[in-house]
Amino acid sequence: MMGAEYRLLVCDDWRDYELLDSGDGRKLERFGAYRFERPDAQAMWRPQKPITQWTSDAVFASQDDEEERGAWTHRGQPPPREWPIAWNGVTLNARCAAFRHMGVFPEHSVHWRWAMDRIQAAGRPVRLLNLFGYTGMMSLAAAKAGAEVVHLDASAKSIGQGRENQSLSGLDDKPIRWICDDAMKFVEREMRRGRRYDAIVLDPPKFGRGPKNEIWKFEEGFSDLLAGVRALLSETPLFVIATVYAVRLSYISVAQTVSTALDGLGGDTESGEMAILESGRGFVLPTGLYARWSAAGTDSP
Repeated sequence: MMGAEYRLLVCDDWRDYELLDSGDGRKLERFGAYRFERPDAQAMWRPQKPITQWTSDAVFASQDDEEERGAWTHRGQPPPREWPIAWNGVTLNARCAAFRHMGVFPEHSVHWRWAMDRIQAAGRPVRLLNLFGYTGMMSLAAAKAGAEVVHLDASAKSIGQGRENQSLSGLDDKPIRWICDDAMKFVEREMRRGRRYDAIVLDPPKFGRGPKNEIWKFEEGFSDLLAGVRALLSETPLFVIATVYAVRLSYISVAQTVSTALDGLGGDTESGEMAILESGRGFVLPTGLYARWSAAGTDSP
């Protein structure tokens, strides 16, 4: 269980999303029929084409890369306020959101597919808790695979978008509870209620605020949150997935923190980086860190 064997998970299974080019601190992406240029500090190499030759429908100009502050500008006719894109039969509305986001993190598809495979292979009811669930793609993928899902996010707007995405995906009949709450407080209440989950997914931010202005700081809260996750696991847990962004940590730190929190469960822990495959030349753009645990006998290459 202990240790941190490295694995690079590369997102390359989209039709409605594509990383077209990257470099000089920028990236050019396609979401459906529209192209967008956004900053990315990890794209330090030369792009395939000079950025001045890129064509896009909207550009995000960052004022503060650390906080992702800035504004969108449009070249010609702006894209619609939102438009549908799909992955593996699950549909969401993409949009030019604040803080340069697009309503989805495409690289997470490597975890959606992994989770779906294990839920479908379990051959039993699976209850999944999705903490910091954003607009719900993991929740929708898990529900489509047959899980009963509790989706939690501190943003009422994200919860509303998740519900919209559920309807867009034709999954209104699937059991998903959409909850707007502070993650740590919710976990503590679930512990007191004696609720248990077979699978838990968490994507905590570096810094955040709950719906009642609760403060979240990754370095201070991650270990305590994982202790709560461990307490909420059922007697026959299936998996835990943790993803981490915008923190100055090695994947080893994330992996060993998850490993110690889940010590005693047996099974396997895998960790490393997520990345997106760039079209044309085979470069990959790193996006974040991850660690995921799976019960013995459920993992596969």
